[in-house]
Amino acid sequence: MNELLITVFTPMAATLILATVRQLKWAGWLNLLASTAAFVASLFLAFRVAKTGPLTAMTFRVDDFNVYLIVLTAFVGMTSAIFSRPYMQYVCETGKINKKGMQLYHSMYQAFMFTMLLALSTDNLGVLWVAVEGATLATVLLVSLYRTAEAIEAAWKYFILCGVGIALALFGTVLVYFAAQHTVADGTAGMTWSVLYTGASKLHPSIMILAFVFLLIGYGTKVGLVPMHQWLPDAHSEGPTPMSAVLSGLLLNVALYAIVRFKMLVDGSLTLSSKPHMAGYLMMGFGLLSFLVAGLFLHRQRDIKRMFSYSSIEHMGLMTFAFGLGGPLATFGALLHMLVHSLTKSAIFVTVGHAAHIAGTQSIDHIRGLIRTQPAVGWALLFGVAAIAGFPPFGIFTSEFLLLTATMESQPWFTLPLLMGLAIAFAGLFRNLHPMVYGTAPKEQQPVQANMIPITVHLLLVLWLGLSIPGFLAVWLNRATELIAGASLL
Repeated sequence: MNELLITVFTPMAATLILATVRQLKWAGWLNLLASTAAFVASLFLAFRVAKTGPLTAMTFRVDDFNVYLIVLTAFVGMTSAIFSRPYMQYVCETGKINKKGMQLYHSMYQAFMFTMLLALSTDNLGVLWVAVEGATLATVLLVSLYRTAEAIEAAWKYFILCGVGIALALFGTVLVYFAAQHTVADGTAGMTWSVLYTGASKLHPSIMILAFVFLLIGYGTKVGLVPMHQWLPDAHSEGPTPMSAVLSGLLLNVALYAIVRFKMLVDGSLTLSSKPHMAGYLMMGFGLLSFLVAGLFLHRQRDIKRMFSYSSIEHMGLMTFAFGLGGPLATFGALLHMLVHSLTKSAIFVTVGHAAHIAGTQSIDHIRGLIRTQPAVGWALLFGVAAIAGFPPFGIFTSEFLLLTATMESQPWFTLPLLMGLAIAFAGLFRNLHPMVYGTAPKEQQPVQANMIPITVHLLLVLWLGLSIPGFLAVWLNRATELIAGASLL
C-alpha cells in the first residue's frame, strides 16, 4: 500500500511545493526528484502486484492492466523531467517565459502527473472522471504558458472541446451508476468498477450501450478520436515541448484506458443480448476513421509539432480499433502498442524540441540539414520517425504486425484499409523527413546544447522490444490481455 501512496501522492505534494519555489535552479531539480521518486515507487508497486495479485485499498485498485500503465506513466514523466530541466531554463533565458511562468510550469507538470496516476489507479468511476477533468485543467494552464495569442487560442479551444467531451463522459458515468442501482445491493458501490465488473452480466444492456456511446465520445475527445480531435494539433504546437511529450505519450493513453475499462463492463452486460459486440464495433468505427483521416492530414502539415500530433491521432485510432476488435491477439498487440508508442512519441517530441531550437522555428520548411548542423539530433529524428512509421526491427512494427494478423483472422475485410492507412501515414512522414534531415542547412542554423539521454533510452527500449519482448513483460501483458479479453494469448 505504501508503494501506491508514494507513487500517486508524491506528485501531489510536489505540486504544492513547486508552487512556492522561486529559485529556478532548484525547481527543475525538485521536479526531476519528485518524478524519479514516483517512478521508483511504481516499480515496487509493480513487483508487489506481480507477486500477490491485484491490490485493492480504499478507493484504489491496481491490477495487471493498469499497473503497467502506471509504471509507463511514471517512467515517461521522469525522462521528460530530465529533458525539461535544461530545456525550460533555456526557454526562460530567451525571454519566452518569466519566473512566475516557470513556477506555474513546474507546479502544473506535477499536477498533470498526479491526475494521470490517480486516474489510472482509482477503482471509483467518479474519481476517474474527476482525475481526467483535473488533467484537462492542468494541461490548459500548460498550453497557454507562453501567453501568445496563438497559445491562448489553443488553450481556449482545448478547454471548450475537452470540457464538452468530459461533460458527455460524466453523463455516461451517471447512466452506468443508474444501471447499477438495479443490481448492486449497496447503492454506494454503484461507482466501484471492481464491484460492477463482478456483476456486469446483471447490468441492463440497453442502458449500458447508451452509456457507452456518451463515454466513447466523451473520453474519445481526450483520446483525440476524429471528429473530436481538433484541439490536439493546436495544443501540441503552442504548448511547451515537454508538455507535448507527456501529453501525447501519456494522457491519450489514460483516456483510452478509461474507455477500455467501460467497454469491459458493457461487454459483460451484453453477453446474453443479440448484439454482444456492439461496444467493440463502435470502437472499431471511431478508431478506423481516426486512423485514416489522421494519415491523410499528415500530408498537409507545415508545423513539425502539428505533424507529429496527427501521428498521435493516427496511432490512438489504431489502438482504439485494436481494443474494439477484441480477442487475445488484438488486445495483446494494442497493449504493446500503447507501450512502444508512448516511448517513441515522447522521444520524438524531445527531438523536435531540439530541432526547433536549432532552426529557431517549428516550420518544417525552415528546418533543414539537421544531420549536418547537429548530427545527434538529426539521427535521433531519423530513427524516431522510422520507429513510429513501423519500420522493423522497432517495437511498433511488432505491435502493428500482431494487429494485422488479428484483423486477418477475425475481420479480414478491414485488412486492406489498415494497410492503406499505414502506407499513407508512412508517405506523409517521410516526405517531410528527408529535407529536414538531409537538406541543405541554412547558414544561420547553429547547434544547441541538446539533452539526448531521454531520446537514447526510449529508442533503445523500443528497439529492444522489437527484437525480443522480455519474458516478464510478455507475462505481464498476457495477464492484462486475459483480464480485458477474457482469454490468454500465451
